[in-house]
Amino acid sequence: MIRAAAILTAALALAACNTVEGAGKDIQAGGKAIEKAAEKTSKAISQ
Repeated sequence: MIRAAAILTAALALAACNTVEGAGKDIQAGGKAIEKAAEKTSKAISQ
């Protein structure tokens, strides 16, 4: 019983890590898109 609980806990922890990693990548991609849009706007304003 304890072994099954330990395996289940480990599996859930690994799944959570993958979820957090994926969220981090999504947030990073969103930040890059915002940065690119800001640079484009800045260039358009300065011309």
